Amino acid sequence: MDFNGTMPELPGWLVAVGVIVGLACVVLGVVALFKIFAKAGKPGWHAIIPILNLYDLYEICWGKGILFLLMLIPGVNVVVNIILYIKMARAFGQSTGFAIGLIFLPFIFQLILGFGTAQYIGPDGVRPAGAPLGNYPPAQ
Repeated sequence: MDFNGTMPELPGWLVAVGVIVGLACVVLGVVALFKIFAKAGKPGWHAIIPILNLYDLYEICWGKGILFLLMLIPGVNVVVNIILYIKMARAFGQSTGFAIGLIFLPFIFQLILGFGTAQYIGPDGVRPAGAPLGNYPPAQ
């Protein structure tokens, strides 16, 4: 490695592996969000559309989707994202430890949430009055 301020060239195969791994992570993330939305009674295809998936995620976790606009405020967005993961764990009846997992390893813990046995309870972990027992809301 030379130290003249230039970056050494990466071999083509290494770049290709990086692109493939990156695309696989994106696809798995969308699939996990798809399953989370399906458990919460939202259309799974909303996970593919960038702004709509944030709106739906905030609606699932906070009860008000419009709060996703808080993500546009620099500095506040970090705190709001942490609170979102805590509320997501509560909305699916998970523990504080699971919420910490969502904060630090969201990719893995969203897959666990989507494919695991967790059931959606309601925003902030509170089932709305008169809602049926079992997986709320009922699958459409």
